[in-house]
Amino acid sequence: MEFKIGDLVTRNSHNNDIVFKIQKIEENTCELKGINVRLLVDSPLNDLKKYEGGDIEGEKTFLERIQPKEELDRNDFFYLPGKILHIDSDKDFLKRCLDYYKDINIWAMGINEEEKNMPKHMQEWLNKYKPNIVVITGHDAYYKRKGDTNNIDAYKNSKYFSSAIKEARKYENSHEKLIIIAGGCSSYYEELIRAGANFASSPKRINIHALDPAIVATKMSLSDINKDIDIKDILDKTKYGKDGMGGIITKGTMYVGYPR
Repeated sequence: MEFKIGDLVTRNSHNNDIVFKIQKIEENTCELKGINVRLLVDSPLNDLKKYEGGDIEGEKTFLERIQPKEELDRNDFFYLPGKILHIDSDKDFLKRCLDYYKDINIWAMGINEEEKNMPKHMQEWLNKYKPNIVVITGHDAYYKRKGDTNNIDAYKNSKYFSSAIKEARKYENSHEKLIIIAGGCSSYYEELIRAGANFASSPKRINIHALDPAIVATKMSLSDINKDIDIKDILDKTKYGKDGMGGIITKGTMYVGYPR
């Protein structure tokens, strides 16, 4: 079977569980990017099967589940949700997240930048846009052959995420004045939390959904600034729950005003 760049495929060796798009083809191998998960992998062409449609990853049900339900009293009160700065190395996933914010009427600015460049620009971006919430995401991976899970050099991009978080904390040290959500697939969760993130991936070193960081950011944007969040409820909204994302209990970022 012949394959071309842009084809949607699955991998036979992984029970065809994830749908990918072919990014590059070189001789008998190719680079694949997950359609729904933040995953970049290489694969031999002879391991691929063309995606024939269908809801392989339960995507339809998941997208229905994450649509926020209107629970605000708009007759008497008005609301000022927290502003989001979303920094993402993947332009396709960035657009998907920005569309998600737009559908919910949340102010969000998106920046497409490689992980390695995020730390050096972080304070510049924060000074320019002055967000309440910053998302630092893209792609990551844990390589067992390079070390155990407590070795940051065993991760593809966790060291850049960690450095970017630390730069953000130089700008604002308070976890309640600046909410930081960081990481990608299989990121070094404990290190990102130690660096200063409010939320991070991935406690069980698993893949996360393209929208998971945006889902958490949205919940934080729409949570009352005077009340502690329901952290279990927020994590349950993500694709893989507490296995994929974790964090600390803090307050929201939304101001409530009266009268409308």
